[in-house]
Amino acid sequence: MEQRHSAQLGTRRKQCDQYANSTNHTGNLTQHQRTHTGEKPFKCTVCEETFSQLPHLTIHQRTHIGDKPFRCTSCSKAFARSSHLKIHQRTHTGEKPFKCSVCGKAFAKASYLQGHQRTHTGEKPFRCPLCGKAFAQSRDLRSHQRTHTGEKPFKCSVCEKSFTESSYLKKHHRTHTGEKPFKCTVCEKAFAQSSILQSHQRTHTGEKPYNCTLCGKAFTWPSVLQSHQRTHTGEKPFKCTLCGKAFSQLAHLQRHQRTHRHQTIPKECGLKSTCESQSTAMSPSLLKQEPEENPSLDTSKGINVKCEEANVKYEETTVKSKEVK
Repeated sequence: MEQRHSAQLGTRRKQCDQYANSTNHTGNLTQHQRTHTGEKPFKCTVCEETFSQLPHLTIHQRTHIGDKPFRCTSCSKAFARSSHLKIHQRTHTGEKPFKCSVCGKAFAKASYLQGHQRTHTGEKPFRCPLCGKAFAQSRDLRSHQRTHTGEKPFKCSVCEKSFTESSYLKKHHRTHTGEKPFKCTVCEKAFAQSSILQSHQRTHTGEKPYNCTLCGKAFTWPSVLQSHQRTHTGEKPFKCTLCGKAFSQLAHLQRHQRTHRHQTIPKECGLKSTCESQSTAMSPSLLKQEPEENPSLDTSKGINVKCEEANVKYEETTVKSKEVK
């Protein structure tokens, strides 16, 4: 064991000697040797984080003072590190130098490729200490943990709505600005989100990457595949809170709920108070989808609900009055 360790040290020393012979600066060798010793002599006076090299400390200190000397010439966005600027510039050039050896998909950052490769290996090294759920990427774990804490640190400066992720806030902010930065190269239609552009482009290519495992039918969008699969399972997850009728699709429930909204209470109804109490009871909280998620269903003006028992009584009264005449 000792002989092997000595041999490793000897090899390492030899490599360091070669490194020293290849440079005219002994300072570079000293910096290099810290990668072996773990020495970090440069300490931040603000947060006390330590670094092995002075330039690394200098770069770190910019995070405290807000100094961002590296500016993008395309959009004027500024960065604290030149490496971050270089990565950002790929969003303008479209350069994706990191390619997956399994599926050929390319990425702008090495960390994105590393995270993607776990989709092939199934590796999920980041585990939530509260519920045990595992994730392939650390950012996904951080986002998940906010579901436990309720933290929403990213707030919209226009309407003050808060979000768990900065990317969600960025997407939301476009609803205020109307910005649509993602343009289709075929028809030039623009979109607020890259994922929507990606889906749109399939209308040109005819690509249908989502296949039903039961019948083999292919679909352009995963949501459409999910809806289709209910034709096999018979699942009807969307239930009307007024009459209990269930539907396989949200759109079908929304259309059904309008039949309650447009029905009115007869003036001669002897059970009008009961009907009105049912109408009052149909508040936004009773609907399966909240108004924000279901804008087509307007519950703000009140909903008159048809009372079957009241209708029967009203019809009987009408018939009798005609007989008397």
